[in-house]
This record gives sequence, structure tokens and C-alpha cells, in this order.
Amino acid sequence: MSELERQTPPAGEELHMPRPSWLPVLTAVGLTLALIGVTLGIEFVVVGLLIAIPVIWRWIRSAHEETEELPPGH
Repeated sequence: MSELERQTPPAGEELHMPRPSWLPVLTAVGLTLALIGVTLGIEFVVVGLLIAIPVIWRWIRSAHEETEELPPGH
């Protein structure tokens, strides 16, 4: 084996990628409606917050569930 053909060392750690989710998009929609409602009317604020708050709650819960699935030491 020449100097240029070194063996690659094994990976030390697996890469964790979160599952695909619509939660960030729904959060953005809810918060956008709420911010638009500041200028257009309270109805938009209420609808936006009714969308954003439960979605943020679910996003936090799903992140917590995913971290519990990781192997020890992460």
C-alpha cells in the first residue's frame, strides 16, 4: 500500500438526522398569521395563535421523543 492509499479510519459516531416533519412549516404559517393580524385585525391573531401554539407544543414533544430514542452517551 502506497503513502497515497491510506486506509480510512472507521467512523467514530453515527450521524443523527431528525425525521421529516411539517411542524416547522405549520409553525411558520401560524406565526405569520398572528403577525399579520397585528395590522389587519384580532381575528388573524387568534387564528394564528390557535395554529401555532399546539404545533409548537407537538414539535417540542416530538423532539423530546427523538432524543429518547438515541443511544446512551449522546
